[in-house]
Amino acid sequence: MKGSQVLFPELGSVEIDARKRNILRSPKKGGCCSVDSIPYLEELGIEIIENGQPIQFTSNINSHIHRWAPYVQGFSASFVQGIFDRYKDDYENPVVLDPFAGCGTVLVQAKLNGFKSVGTELNPLLQFIANTKLNCWDVSPSYLLKTYNSLRKDHILSAPEFLKSTSQFNELVLRNLERLAGSIEAVQVKSTQKQKVKDLLRLAFSAILVDCSNLKRSPCLGYVKNKYVDDSAPSALFGQKVREISDDLLLMQSEYGEIIETPSEVRLANAMDYTHRDKFDLMITSPPYMNGLDYVMNYKIEMGWLGFADTQKELKKVKDEMVVCDNVSKGLIRKFSKSSSYTNDWLEAIKERIRKRIIKRGAYRREDMPYIVHKYFDDLYKVMKNILPSLKRGGRFIMVIGDSLIADVYIPTDLLLARIGKDLGLEIESIEKARERRSGQIRSYKLRESIIILRKR
Repeated sequence: MKGSQVLFPELGSVEIDARKRNILRSPKKGGCCSVDSIPYLEELGIEIIENGQPIQFTSNINSHIHRWAPYVQGFSASFVQGIFDRYKDDYENPVVLDPFAGCGTVLVQAKLNGFKSVGTELNPLLQFIANTKLNCWDVSPSYLLKTYNSLRKDHILSAPEFLKSTSQFNELVLRNLERLAGSIEAVQVKSTQKQKVKDLLRLAFSAILVDCSNLKRSPCLGYVKNKYVDDSAPSALFGQKVREISDDLLLMQSEYGEIIETPSEVRLANAMDYTHRDKFDLMITSPPYMNGLDYVMNYKIEMGWLGFADTQKELKKVKDEMVVCDNVSKGLIRKFSKSSSYTNDWLEAIKERIRKRIIKRGAYRREDMPYIVHKYFDDLYKVMKNILPSLKRGGRFIMVIGDSLIADVYIPTDLLLARIGKDLGLEIESIEKARERRSGQIRSYKLRESIIILRKR
């Protein structure tokens, strides 16, 4: 043995590290969720229906309004429209809720259909983006372009210090971004229309930051080796985005004028405890996945540049309030492990299997992973328990979610959430497999992305 490396006979004399060794020894290598789901499905008394469809956000980059801001974790507008079409005979003019609104895909699509919609979102950047996408359709395209063309070039807004911006952006690109940010900040707001114009400019600025940086989001934010960004990129990309928004405003006002005033709002609130005044026919959402993605740090650049966070401490505060990921503080998980919380026999058995696998492996990135998994489902239980009283009788709660493989233990996230819904009094109408995925830990293991449809009798 040499450090953390070892020789494997099946690989000849090739030395491999601990991670590759665990992959080779994994009992889940070459496995699939369809087999591991069987005992859970039998207990629920249901089957998973094959219903393959394009469900990811990617297609939104060419869709009006949706394309204003990239959000790789969201789902597609076409999927949301498919849900509206599917239940058009059940709900003539549904009121829609998305408790994890993100950048507003569900709500924008609802508004395009003339449906009233409400969302909650804990990330202030995403709440700003979603509300801007929803409530600026009445802005004059010519007024937006006039303001853009008259932006002053003599104001500079320094890059956020806590983000180490000099490593994230080439020097001249960074200077040009600071000039652009300063020119937007200098826009004087003297009317509601001017405020909306400024919000659209800020949204456009946020949308180009990653493209102008030395990073890439796919889906996690990370550095890209040898990425080339021209010094003029900020100006060119910003102008392109503003013109794109202007074109969409022109379309909305010429073809969707009758729905521009449809009530749509995203509230900066925690879905675990926010009390809704409305009653809803449809709740459509995609909660954070239990996949190790840090949904706050992934948008730290935009949050910092737009002034939604000035320190790492502020980012951490937002993250600690959200549905848990495996990048939260150990103190938060220790505190949770000592508290009373939602549980069931499936969850307890999964926690115990994870604990044993971590011991067998000898090391894992988080030894408190059993409690992270537990907190994830406790958080979503709190969300569902809080919002379901606002669901009308006959209404449907629809979730898009992916299952997980953690420390060689299969976690049927979709089936666990369906069981929680059942425990809270909903009927499991169907669970549909939208697409196949691969585990990030064991690439040969097949996972799924599912659509859970629960109904209130």
